Amino acid sequence: MAPIAISPPPVEAKQARPSFQRANTANMGTKRKIICFSDFDGTIFMQDTGHTLFDNFGCGPERRAALAHQMESGERTFREVSDELYASLDVPFDDGFEVMKTALEIDPDFQAFHEFCVNNKIPFNVISAGLKPVLRRVLDHFIGEDMSKHIEIVANDAKIAPDGSKWEAVWRHDTDLGHDKAQSINEYREVAKMQSDNGTIPMIIFIGDGVSDLPAARECDVLFARRGLKLEDYCEEHGLPYIPYDTFADIQKEVIKIAQVDEEKTHGRGLPATFNPRANMWRRVSSRAAVPVFAALSPAKEEKAFLWPETFTQPATIKNSEDATAAVAAPVA
Repeated sequence: MAPIAISPPPVEAKQARPSFQRANTANMGTKRKIICFSDFDGTIFMQDTGHTLFDNFGCGPERRAALAHQMESGERTFREVSDELYASLDVPFDDGFEVMKTALEIDPDFQAFHEFCVNNKIPFNVISAGLKPVLRRVLDHFIGEDMSKHIEIVANDAKIAPDGSKWEAVWRHDTDLGHDKAQSINEYREVAKMQSDNGTIPMIIFIGDGVSDLPAARECDVLFARRGLKLEDYCEEHGLPYIPYDTFADIQKEVIKIAQVDEEKTHGRGLPATFNPRANMWRRVSSRAAVPVFAALSPAKEEKAFLWPETFTQPATIKNSEDATAAVAAPVA
């Protein structure tokens, strides 16, 4: 007999947000292609979808914390820990989703930002180690299927028994991570036309909140780190360039500013602006076809971001959005 779904903990009433003028989501009219990559849990949504399921319908928070410690110590791999977590679930998908509907809170300005991306033909990609069916169902509910279909989700698939008695991740790759983001890059690179007809190089933006986002974040041109959380703390401590944000409205304002500065640099000098030279090796995309979707680059051993974070440091420091804008627009010698 399937267990009765556990009721979610009471959700505190949220205070009404102060009235504000909705951000303009119209087309900017700039020429350079922009590609957005974003973490899901803790970034688009304030809570973690997997944690919600495991704590309510699986092993519980104490065992989950013990497994996380085993992964961080190197005793077990991310894939091994995740397999045990998913195996602990015993709930029909729909019942689990009902809890997520009340337990999850979306960034209040994400929908407007995503509309801005659609109107400006900016591909928006979710990069996640989670389960694609779960993430898609959550997005469909919170932003609607018509808008959700514009978001590419690069994540693992899943096999879920109709009665919820068995959950199994279908890993994208046969690695310790299950989803090797570096391999995803190569897979998408094969689809892309590597040489643009006008030399324009897409601007890569990454949005995240935690240290686990760092392997992907360090390959982008512009990094947005949620204010007050671990990714920002790490960037401050190690001098990594980033732009802090509270909501996606802050990100939209900075993207418009950066795109306008880049447009002036590009057309005023008659030469394309140059960005991160490491990323330029793979980011030349043909403008003859639709912009392909990429998965953000990260090392084959993503958990090393937790164990040996000093490996992922860079010398430059950018502490405010004005400096970041100038640095992004400036050509690399």
